[in-house]
Amino acid sequence: MTKQLFNLQSKYSPSPDQANAITEITQNIADWEKFQTLWWVTWSGKTFTMANVIKEINKPTLIIAHNKTLAAQLAQEFKDFFPDNAVHYFVSYYDYYQPEAYVAKTDTYIEKEATINEEIDRLRHAATQDLLTRKDVVIVASVSCIYGIWDIALYTEQVFDIEVWKEYIIEDLLKKLVAIQYRRAASDFKPGNFMVMWDVLEIYPSSSETVITIEFWWNEVSQISSRNYLTWEVYDYMQSAKIFPAKHTVTTKDRILEIIPEIKKELDARLKYFKEDIWDVLKYERLKTKVEYDLEMMAEVGYVNWIENYSSYLDGRKAWSPPATLMDYFGKDFLCLVDESHMTFSQIGWMYAWDRARKTNLVENWFRLPSAMDNRPLKFEEFEAKFSNVVSVSATPWKYDIESSCDNPDVFLNFDPIKDWIWKSSKQCRVIPQMMRPTWLLDPEIIQKPMEFMIDDIMKNISDVIDNNERILITTITKRSSEELTDYLLENWIKVKYLHSEIETLERLETLKELREWKIDVIVWVNLLREWLDLPEVSKICILDADKQGFLRSTSALIQIIWRAARNENGKVYMYSEQLKKTDLSKLNREEDWLLRLDNGKLCNDEWLIVSEAMRKAIDLTYYRRNLQDKYNKENWITPKTVYSEIKDMWLKSNKTKRDYSMLDRKSVEKELSKLELEMDIASANMEFEKAAELRDAIIDLKKWKK
Repeated sequence: MTKQLFNLQSKYSPSPDQANAITEITQNIADWEKFQTLWWVTWSGKTFTMANVIKEINKPTLIIAHNKTLAAQLAQEFKDFFPDNAVHYFVSYYDYYQPEAYVAKTDTYIEKEATINEEIDRLRHAATQDLLTRKDVVIVASVSCIYGIWDIALYTEQVFDIEVWKEYIIEDLLKKLVAIQYRRAASDFKPGNFMVMWDVLEIYPSSSETVITIEFWWNEVSQISSRNYLTWEVYDYMQSAKIFPAKHTVTTKDRILEIIPEIKKELDARLKYFKEDIWDVLKYERLKTKVEYDLEMMAEVGYVNWIENYSSYLDGRKAWSPPATLMDYFGKDFLCLVDESHMTFSQIGWMYAWDRARKTNLVENWFRLPSAMDNRPLKFEEFEAKFSNVVSVSATPWKYDIESSCDNPDVFLNFDPIKDWIWKSSKQCRVIPQMMRPTWLLDPEIIQKPMEFMIDDIMKNISDVIDNNERILITTITKRSSEELTDYLLENWIKVKYLHSEIETLERLETLKELREWKIDVIVWVNLLREWLDLPEVSKICILDADKQGFLRSTSALIQIIWRAARNENGKVYMYSEQLKKTDLSKLNREEDWLLRLDNGKLCNDEWLIVSEAMRKAIDLTYYRRNLQDKYNKENWITPKTVYSEIKDMWLKSNKTKRDYSMLDRKSVEKELSKLELEMDIASANMEFEKAAELRDAIIDLKKWKK
């Protein structure tokens, strides 16, 4: 019997709808079905469903999200569900990244420039090291996981152990550390460094927040401990310590000496072709200078900043073959969950093409050898080939999800996700619906209105929600329109604030908190409140210019906006669109738009409202789900009620003891500030109000002490 790896901890148990989804997904995996789709509605507990699937499948799991913020939120949620297991966060470690590029039009070469976030780099190392040493691992990654990381065999062969009571020559250990990219430090002790003080060797692993202290008695190791790098507090005494490389891009000096002649052969061939066929001294010299500099650096120190351009030589790959990625560290038997798959899969699909175009430009203009093109992300088909079990998770699955989840994709040439027969037979189609919320609340009603009467109608809706002690959200398309509408409402004595991308993160959180505390009645926003938001006080949402085409009014965007009103039992959404008279219908050239004639007294019989294709799909899907939910509630005598979650006071000063910074030097203070600011950004992105406030207060205190 297989040992249970994952210990799921939660005070909740799956609802009937969640239990059905969990059972069906796990059964499909047991039947060796490679691909299936969880089709969920917001606040139906899809993360809890995913956690239960991980527990039941009992395999190492990769969860892919389409951006860092969502990945950070998921990582925190899964850490709460699996506190005894290894849950890691794996995203791009660049705070700033300007890739190497060439602009032919202006003959401008742009050198690679990057600022590496040391904390995220540490989390990446921790993720790969746990994958190599244990099985109870959950990695939440962004799409950066499809980029080459380094050959796993080259990485693991550099790992070595240090054990208590064994004899070592310290000089040999130091040479080993240097060979795997550790650097000797004096005062600025940080991950990837080591220090030697008499008979004590201290190693700061790239994957850890603790320092490994190795004490010698002559050549014998007498004690190994782990301690805090700032306070020197000892956490544990160990019998042995496993030392992993300081960088993923690590290799041996012998391997570098082996590949340098091979790279020179490619360089000579390119230079010969260039010199004999299309003589151009400038391009000839720049390729020769750049590659020879790289080779000299690699021969002398074993590393160069753009060593990844020679990765195919270093790991012995054939030309055009896929690089090793995070997925290779999982092995062959693991589970993959793709969150918000309608966004994630599309990102994965275009990343290779974008990288290929940039590298081709560099090679054709003699800045790089052709082998540099093998340093690339995976093609989509290569990505697909890495998995044996995939569960895509989306509220708005796209055609790829449906076709991959069904045995006969030809059936879905005219794909419509509302048809009942899509999931009636799980053997033919593995699209698993999760339509019911544990609160039993329905999707909101949708009411279509003309833009002509928009302001009067908005004022009436604001009055209604205030009378009912509820709140309202208004979404616009541009920043300017949000600010102008806010000014108008303020002139009419409405308590309102606007939100858009120029508003600082913590100021946004403060505005949301004020809405929940009834200090303001209205928020006017531009594309900031579509996901991950809990505002049960909001009963009405007004969508201005609902018929406009574009990202902000796509089907998935409209559905996410509509669902912001799904936390209130009185939820209603008002879609305002352009109206046309019968005589003006010839002016409508957008074939995908539909028309709606209203005969309810608001418009005359010869007046029509524009209904875009995105609007139609969003409305149809919302009412399909609403009818299912309402039917279930009536059959089970359920009356849904608004559930008001606790409002966390993020602005009170923390009651925790203030940290003591008196022992830190200036460099350590700067390092601690950077770490706290990163933690605050992640906490803010996760809507962890109290934690963000505590970190903010710590940053303020540290800056005061610094002065």
